[in-house]
Amino acid sequence: MLREWSRNKYIYLMLLPVVIYYVVFLYFPMYGLQIAFKNFSPAIGIWGSEWVGFKHFISFYESYYFWRLIRNTVMISLYELVFGFPAPIILALLLNEIRKRVFKNIVQSITYLPHFISIVVVAGMMVDFLSGDGLINQLTGLLGLPSVSFLIAPEWFRTIYVSSGIWQGIGWGSIIYLAAIAGIDPSLYEAAKTDGAGRFKQILHITVPGIMPTIIIMLILRFGTLMAGGSLEKILLLYNSTTYETADVISTFVYRRGLLQMDYGFSAAIGLFNNIMNFILLVSANTISRKINNTSLW
Repeated sequence: MLREWSRNKYIYLMLLPVVIYYVVFLYFPMYGLQIAFKNFSPAIGIWGSEWVGFKHFISFYESYYFWRLIRNTVMISLYELVFGFPAPIILALLLNEIRKRVFKNIVQSITYLPHFISIVVVAGMMVDFLSGDGLINQLTGLLGLPSVSFLIAPEWFRTIYVSSGIWQGIGWGSIIYLAAIAGIDPSLYEAAKTDGAGRFKQILHITVPGIMPTIIIMLILRFGTLMAGGSLEKILLLYNSTTYETADVISTFVYRRGLLQMDYGFSAAIGLFNNIMNFILLVSANTISRKINNTSLW
């Protein structure tokens, strides 16, 4: 071990900040998970708080909000999976077919830029565009259509949330697929051209199979966040009491119950339940993928 350390000490030193980060911010906080099983009071601390077992989990399951929270969390995640996940793949395939380099660089720059816009700014833009006197209603008013209060209509929340997320992340998400496409052997395309394959068939039979391992890995990772229900910050900025029916997810409920109502034990139990479900989904997706096509995270 001493010889290994002396040979690669600088590499280990580079690794040290990462190890410290995970220990301090991910492993050490696990000590506090026990408050999910206690009536936690900051005044008496974790050890002094009363042990209540699974009381908070049972209360959450029996609460009026349980099925609504599960439904909204799963629906938003499924919307993002169905519409948001394929969007960067499609954009990467389209960008790969552009032959004029200048035009391709311009399109890439335009699609990348929204990723660097703060979520607060994006939410503000949504409010300005979709309010009762916003740009969208002004344009529809010119066409003689009635004004729609998008931000207080529960049926519009998921569409607004997912579509704005696609706009913001489609360019940045396409980078990894463009990198995967760049790693495909060019001789495969030349052989396909010789056999008479057009550009669409080259995409279908060479490009897509070539990036399929990357797609599967990203899909497995997405399943690991299925119960996250999207971005907590963005939902908090966009939702209100009138849209709780479709917008309130597990993470926002934990925020209100834990920080605003200071019910730390109950909110910790909900958060632990959510993380366990995400872990089960991630392991299940990885296992299924490994058995079907031998592609997996581990």
